[in-house]
Amino acid sequence: MSYQALRHFADSWGLLFMTLTFIGLAVWTFRPKARPLHEDAANMIFREDDNV
Repeated sequence: MSYQALRHFADSWGLLFMTLTFIGLAVWTFRPKARPLHEDAANMIFREDDNV
């Protein structure tokens, strides 16, 4: 593949793929069922640990 062909692919289909991947990951992160997991991770440092 030549440089021009790779650049054309990256400017069209590559950009579309990266955009759809970003949107998919953002939607997956902020889905309603993930809220308890995020709250648990945020409060994890405040839990008492008996092993210390």
